[in-house]
Amino acid sequence: MTIQIGDRIPDATFAVLRDGVQQVTTDDVFMDRKVVLFGVPGAFTPTCSEKHLPGFVAHHESFRKRGVEVACMSVNDAFVMKAWADQQHVPDGMLMLADGNGEFAKALGLELDSRRFGMGVRSKRFALYAEDGVVKVLHVEAPGEFRVSSAEAMLAAI
Repeated sequence: MTIQIGDRIPDATFAVLRDGVQQVTTDDVFMDRKVVLFGVPGAFTPTCSEKHLPGFVAHHESFRKRGVEVACMSVNDAFVMKAWADQQHVPDGMLMLADGNGEFAKALGLELDSRRFGMGVRSKRFALYAEDGVVKVLHVEAPGEFRVSSAEAMLAAI
Protein backbone atom coordinates (compact mmCIF):
# COMPACT_ATOMS: atom_id res chain seq x y z
CA MET A 1 0.00 0.00 0.00
CA THR A 2 1.29 3.46 -0.90
CA ILE A 3 2.03 5.90 1.90
CA GLN A 4 -0.65 8.56 2.34
CA ILE A 5 -0.90 12.07 3.72
CA GLY A 6 -1.10 11.79 7.50
CA ASP A 7 0.97 8.59 7.64
CA ARG A 8 4.21 8.37 9.58
CA ILE A 9 7.37 7.78 7.54
CA PRO A 10 8.22 4.06 7.89
CA ASP A 11 11.36 2.98 9.70
CA ALA A 12 14.30 2.41 7.39
CA THR A 13 18.05 2.83 7.20
CA PHE A 14 19.95 4.60 4.44
CA ALA A 15 23.63 4.67 3.60
CA VAL A 16 25.50 7.94 3.16
CA LEU A 17 29.16 8.51 2.39
CA ARG A 18 30.78 10.69 5.08
CA ASP A 19 34.22 9.59 6.18
CA GLY A 20 33.28 6.14 4.93
CA VAL A 21 29.84 4.63 4.59
CA GLN A 22 27.57 5.53 7.50
CA GLN A 23 24.06 4.40 8.35
CA VAL A 24 21.33 7.03 8.76
CA THR A 25 17.84 6.14 9.98
CA THR A 26 14.55 7.73 9.06
CA ASP A 27 14.42 9.11 12.60
CA ASP A 28 17.78 10.83 11.96
CA VAL A 29 16.38 12.41 8.81
CA PHE A 30 12.80 13.27 9.77
CA MET A 31 12.31 13.60 13.54
CA ASP A 32 11.96 17.13 14.89
CA ARG A 33 12.39 18.53 11.38
CA LYS A 34 10.54 19.78 8.33
CA VAL A 35 11.84 17.83 5.34
CA VAL A 36 11.18 17.59 1.64
CA LEU A 37 12.25 14.17 0.41
CA PHE A 38 12.32 13.54 -3.30
CA GLY A 39 12.86 10.13 -4.79
CA VAL A 40 14.30 9.42 -8.20
CA PRO A 41 14.52 6.23 -10.25
CA GLY A 42 18.29 6.46 -10.54
CA ALA A 43 21.34 8.64 -10.14
CA PHE A 44 22.90 9.79 -13.41
CA THR A 45 19.73 8.97 -15.40
CA PRO A 46 18.55 11.67 -17.85
CA THR A 47 15.52 13.30 -16.19
CA CYS A 48 16.99 12.84 -12.71
CA SER A 49 20.28 14.50 -13.68
CA GLU A 50 18.99 17.14 -16.09
CA LYS A 51 15.86 18.30 -14.24
CA HIS A 52 14.91 16.74 -10.92
CA LEU A 53 18.07 17.06 -8.81
CA PRO A 54 19.21 20.33 -10.46
CA GLY A 55 15.89 21.96 -9.55
CA PHE A 56 16.34 21.13 -5.88
CA VAL A 57 19.96 22.29 -6.02
CA ALA A 58 18.88 25.60 -7.57
CA HIS A 59 16.10 26.13 -5.01
CA HIS A 60 17.90 24.74 -1.96
CA GLU A 61 18.22 28.14 -0.33
CA SER A 62 14.47 28.82 -0.82
CA PHE A 63 13.68 25.69 1.18
CA ARG A 64 16.24 26.59 3.86
CA LYS A 65 14.68 30.05 4.26
CA ARG A 66 11.40 28.28 5.07
CA GLY A 67 13.12 26.08 7.64
CA VAL A 68 12.82 23.01 5.41
CA GLU A 69 15.62 20.53 4.87
CA VAL A 70 15.96 18.71 1.55
CA ALA A 71 16.87 15.08 0.99
CA CYS A 72 17.22 13.08 -2.22
CA MET A 73 16.72 9.31 -2.20
CA SER A 74 17.52 6.76 -4.87
CA VAL A 75 17.92 3.01 -5.09
CA ASN A 76 21.66 3.26 -5.60
CA ASP A 77 24.65 2.72 -3.33
CA ALA A 78 26.27 5.45 -1.23
CA PHE A 79 29.28 5.70 -3.56
CA VAL A 80 27.07 6.40 -6.57
CA MET A 81 25.04 8.95 -4.61
CA LYS A 82 28.24 10.74 -3.51
CA ALA A 83 29.65 10.80 -7.04
CA TRP A 84 26.33 12.13 -8.36
CA ALA A 85 26.22 14.79 -5.64
CA ASP A 86 29.74 15.90 -6.56
CA GLN A 87 28.93 15.98 -10.28
CA GLN A 88 25.73 17.98 -9.64
CA HIS A 89 27.31 20.39 -7.11
CA VAL A 90 24.84 19.45 -4.38
CA PRO A 91 25.09 22.03 -1.58
CA ASP A 92 26.14 21.16 1.94
CA GLY A 93 23.12 20.27 3.99
CA MET A 94 21.23 18.46 1.22
CA LEU A 95 21.16 14.79 2.10
CA MET A 96 21.85 12.20 -0.59
CA LEU A 97 20.31 9.00 0.75
CA ALA A 98 21.21 5.63 -0.72
CA ASP A 99 18.37 3.09 -0.49
CA GLY A 100 20.65 0.40 -1.88
CA ASN A 101 18.24 -2.52 -1.76
CA GLY A 102 15.09 -0.50 -2.36
CA GLU A 103 13.70 -1.37 1.06
CA PHE A 104 12.58 2.19 1.83
CA ALA A 105 10.96 2.60 -1.60
CA LYS A 106 9.08 -0.64 -0.97
CA ALA A 107 8.08 0.41 2.57
CA LEU A 108 6.61 3.59 1.06
CA GLY A 109 4.78 1.55 -1.55
CA LEU A 110 6.64 3.53 -4.21
CA GLU A 111 8.85 0.86 -5.72
CA LEU A 112 9.14 0.72 -9.51
CA ASP A 113 9.86 -2.48 -11.38
CA SER A 114 12.44 -1.48 -13.99
CA ARG A 115 13.76 -4.96 -14.68
CA ARG A 116 12.70 -4.83 -18.32
CA PHE A 117 15.16 -1.93 -18.72
CA GLY A 118 17.93 -3.80 -16.90
CA MET A 119 17.67 -1.54 -13.85
CA GLY A 120 16.06 -3.88 -11.32
CA VAL A 121 13.61 -2.54 -8.78
CA ARG A 122 13.90 1.22 -8.28
CA SER A 123 11.87 4.06 -6.79
CA LYS A 124 9.03 5.86 -8.49
CA ARG A 125 9.64 9.56 -9.02
CA PHE A 126 8.03 11.42 -6.12
CA ALA A 127 8.37 14.21 -3.62
CA LEU A 128 6.91 14.46 -0.15
CA TYR A 129 6.93 16.99 2.62
CA ALA A 130 6.95 15.76 6.20
CA GLU A 131 6.88 17.44 9.57
CA ASP A 132 8.29 15.47 12.49
CA GLY A 133 8.07 12.29 10.42
CA VAL A 134 4.43 12.72 9.34
CA VAL A 135 3.60 13.17 5.66
CA LYS A 136 1.83 16.46 4.95
CA VAL A 137 2.21 16.63 1.15
CA LEU A 138 2.74 13.75 -1.29
CA HIS A 139 3.27 14.10 -5.04
CA VAL A 140 3.86 10.92 -7.05
CA GLU A 141 4.56 11.18 -10.75
CA ALA A 142 2.71 9.20 -13.38
CA PRO A 143 5.05 6.91 -15.33
CA GLY A 144 7.34 8.87 -17.63
CA GLU A 145 6.27 12.27 -16.29
CA PHE A 146 8.06 15.01 -14.39
CA ARG A 147 5.68 17.72 -13.16
CA VAL A 148 4.35 17.35 -9.63
CA SER A 149 7.58 16.33 -7.86
CA SER A 150 9.73 19.25 -9.00
CA ALA A 151 11.29 21.70 -6.57
CA GLU A 152 8.99 24.41 -7.88
CA ALA A 153 5.88 22.26 -7.32
CA MET A 154 6.98 21.45 -3.79
CA LEU A 155 7.72 25.08 -2.96
CA ALA A 156 4.23 25.98 -4.16
CA ALA A 157 2.67 23.15 -2.12
CA ILE A 158 4.29 24.03 1.18
